[in-house]
Amino acid sequence: MKKTQCLFALLLVLCLLLCACSEKKETAASTASAGTQSAETVTNAAQQSTAAESEVRTPDPADLFTLRDLDGSWDEDAAVRIRLEGDSASCDSSAVQISGATVTIAAEGVYVLTGTLSDGEIIVNCSKEEKVQLVLNGAEIHSADFAAIYVAQADKVFLTLADGTVNTLTNGGSFTASDESNVDAVIFAKDDLTINGSGALLITSPGGHGVVGKDEVTICGGSFEITSAKTAISGKDSLSVSSGVFKLIAGTDAMKSENDDTTLGNVYLAGGSYNLSADGDGVSASGTLTVAGGSYTVLTGSGGNDTDKSQKGMKAGSALTILDGTIWVSSTDDSIHSNGSITVLAGTLNLSSGDDGVHADDTVTVAGGSVTVRESYEGIEGLKICLRGGELEITASDDGLNAGGGGDSSGYGGRGGDMFSGNSDALLEISGGTVTVNAGGDGLDTNGSLNLSGGTVTVYGPTNDGNGSLDYGTDAAVTGGSLIALGSSGMAVNFRSATQGAILLNVGSQSAGTTVTLTDADGNVLLSCTAEKAFAAVNLTCPELAQGGTYTVTAGAFSQTLTLDSLITGSGGPGGPGGFGGRR
Repeated sequence: MKKTQCLFALLLVLCLLLCACSEKKETAASTASAGTQSAETVTNAAQQSTAAESEVRTPDPADLFTLRDLDGSWDEDAAVRIRLEGDSASCDSSAVQISGATVTIAAEGVYVLTGTLSDGEIIVNCSKEEKVQLVLNGAEIHSADFAAIYVAQADKVFLTLADGTVNTLTNGGSFTASDESNVDAVIFAKDDLTINGSGALLITSPGGHGVVGKDEVTICGGSFEITSAKTAISGKDSLSVSSGVFKLIAGTDAMKSENDDTTLGNVYLAGGSYNLSADGDGVSASGTLTVAGGSYTVLTGSGGNDTDKSQKGMKAGSALTILDGTIWVSSTDDSIHSNGSITVLAGTLNLSSGDDGVHADDTVTVAGGSVTVRESYEGIEGLKICLRGGELEITASDDGLNAGGGGDSSGYGGRGGDMFSGNSDALLEISGGTVTVNAGGDGLDTNGSLNLSGGTVTVYGPTNDGNGSLDYGTDAAVTGGSLIALGSSGMAVNFRSATQGAILLNVGSQSAGTTVTLTDADGNVLLSCTAEKAFAAVNLTCPELAQGGTYTVTAGAFSQTLTLDSLITGSGGPGGPGGFGGRR
């Protein structure tokens, strides 16, 4: 049996012993060792899950990846050899039935496939209690009108890509039914399927999907290049990846799990390298989507701007959680989307969207990591937005941060519409992190409450008087943190309640490149920034602003010294800038 170093086996065993659940562990003899990348990836994923436990519930890797999943070795002495010979095949085992170019495996075991089938298929059809390992060891299989590999029945099939080999599976563009199943993929499994090993797999499916599993699909290693008319990789109950290199070009979604059962349809990505190009969604889960690590380049809408089709970068039906990873998305639709909640705890996100950079129907929480939205209609949108940490840099043609929509009907210019309009439960809460917003519409917008209690916030707001750097529906309170917001004066407003000073001033017409500075009576600089575009109104707040203190605000040639006889100084709003500089 091929063996990896004992150190890596020990790491893997320790990782699994630390995890709470073990109901899916296997003890087959071939699970004695695991590859370096897979062991490290799952260990890291377990650590991330532990760190995130107080914030959000995430899957336990021990429930998703068994020892045998992670182990890409096989027992060569016990293996059955199947030789593919053009329009036929040969094998010495009675467990293998050969009829022309159709090879049927009918019993548990390890089967090594080499050679070429010019028009045939490999079928696994054994009892529901038996496991089968297929080792592709330099195999090339083409099926004109069926799946190249079809799992009709088994407990589980392990498809192992032998180290150093390139394996090619293709379909001619059509699928002819052979039983009651709607077989429409180059690899089609009716039961659990694991793909592992370190070899390469090339799949071409001009009329259907690449890989489809009707139960669980698990991938633990390998290099994949898949071009498909429909989804590249799909698992109905779940899709779980510990590691691998993926180059996927899909006519619909690149990777997905979709199930009518709301407890299923989950995607878990522990690591790997992904280059995804899809005319539909990049990664889609009808249930939960968890990204625990890995590097992602996602391009959606590659077939054109089809507004009738979902073309999101990463999408979840219930909860989307990012524990770590480097994610680059260029999407026609939302870059990161959830019909429920979105939580970002770590990682690096770089997003360009034709609609929202980040959108959740419920709550968006950012507690760490880096989120850069380079292009969007609205930067981050949700019923509630809670920023607790991390670094955020948001650029939007309309609102930068939009909690529950706004009075300007924000959302209607994008693809999704304004589902939150008029919802007073909306909340925009900033308690930590560094936030920079450049918005063509409102900078910080909520249809409900705005609460600032921590963090450092800079807003380069609108240049038109129909929007403001701050916009809220019911209340705006500041109890901590620092904010400097530059924008137009027509709709400018200040906070309504404060435990530290909050200043709103009309500084006259100022151009991009102008430096704004807030100093105390001793000349100490409390806040400062250089405008990225023209502005006329300035919002300022920081913990050093105290009632009774004297402060100076400068903006280019403008300079005003004021004593805070009230914590909230300056109002404004639809009535015009007449109240600026006065007591609220």
